[in-house]
Amino acid sequence: MNLKSKNPFLGSKSFNNTSREANETVISYEDTMTVNGAINKSFILLAALLTSACISWWMAFNGYNPMLFTIGGAIIGFILVLIASFKPSTSPWVAPGYALFEGLFIGGISAYFEAAYPGVVIQAVSCTFITFIVCFALYKYKIVKVTEKFKSIVIAATLAIFTYYLLSWVLSLFINFEPIHRGNSLMSIGISVFVIIIAALNLFLDFDQIEDGAEKQMPKYMEWFSAMGLMITLVWLYVEFLRLLAKLSSRD
Repeated sequence: MNLKSKNPFLGSKSFNNTSREANETVISYEDTMTVNGAINKSFILLAALLTSACISWWMAFNGYNPMLFTIGGAIIGFILVLIASFKPSTSPWVAPGYALFEGLFIGGISAYFEAAYPGVVIQAVSCTFITFIVCFALYKYKIVKVTEKFKSIVIAATLAIFTYYLLSWVLSLFINFEPIHRGNSLMSIGISVFVIIIAALNLFLDFDQIEDGAEKQMPKYMEWFSAMGLMITLVWLYVEFLRLLAKLSSRD
């Protein structure tokens, strides 16, 4: 099976290159990636992310400005993603670092949305959790099968979304440009719904990537790499739910 995934992390050449290296080297079972290992690492990263998110959240609601932590967390988190993408063997220490710094970002923007739209954070968390559980069940019981065609469609849609967001941001820096995904128009809400669907579909690719990596007996550090990729998707999904729910709330 071709080891391609959706996001710039699991979808990079890292899995392919690591797979070839594993095939060329005799590795004991204890030193290879397992599904349970990746799941355990995912819970560790989630706990780290939530813990650090509480810091910027607490600051926001106790009279402190968490903007430095929020922006700094996003920037450092992105840098750590790039490091792990190009050198997966660094994942055992890069992945926890990513979770901690990304948590600062999540806590800050969550506090911002909560202040503007009370109750929106718990709704977004609930929607993200339910989406994850549903997607996991659909994958586990083979109701949704990750075929090469499925991968191609999801990857293409994800790249299109990323390109659109990037171009919109660049244009807004130089000209008076208002992207159609902003605001609370029906078109903007429709775009948010579409992006959430694509983000949810990316979860299937993450699950397949983890399972396939374990079958190919990749090195143990790829458990951290895979867990980090899953966290990236969940963070994206959560942020998109926040934006959608905020748009819906602003129309009330």
